[in-house]
Amino acid sequence: MSRLSSLFALLTLACAPLWAQNRNDLQPVPEVPPPVMVPMDNAIEPQVTIRKREGDTIEEHRINGKLYKIIVTPEYGVPYILVDQSGDGTFVPMDAPGTPQLSVPMWVIGTF
Repeated sequence: MSRLSSLFALLTLACAPLWAQNRNDLQPVPEVPPPVMVPMDNAIEPQVTIRKREGDTIEEHRINGKLYKIIVTPEYGVPYILVDQSGDGTFVPMDAPGTPQLSVPMWVIGTF
């Protein structure tokens, strides 16, 4: 019986602050305006150049004038993607057998 009474006393002490609150002086929370929309920088948006060559469609994707991805859609066949993963101008196929399907983001934080 002493365990039950000590548990009741402990619960009473834990709930005491809730009973002590005065609910008559509550104020409505002011309405918060939505965050301001900041326009994106156009330099971040990729520039896409589409060319037709011998029936193939070639899409060149550039950011800040630097070519980073080429999508080749042949007239007959399956399209394929070439990606410059290290930024040195060497393009590797993204969907070729033996190449990883995951393209890890490698952004340049700063150049000196």
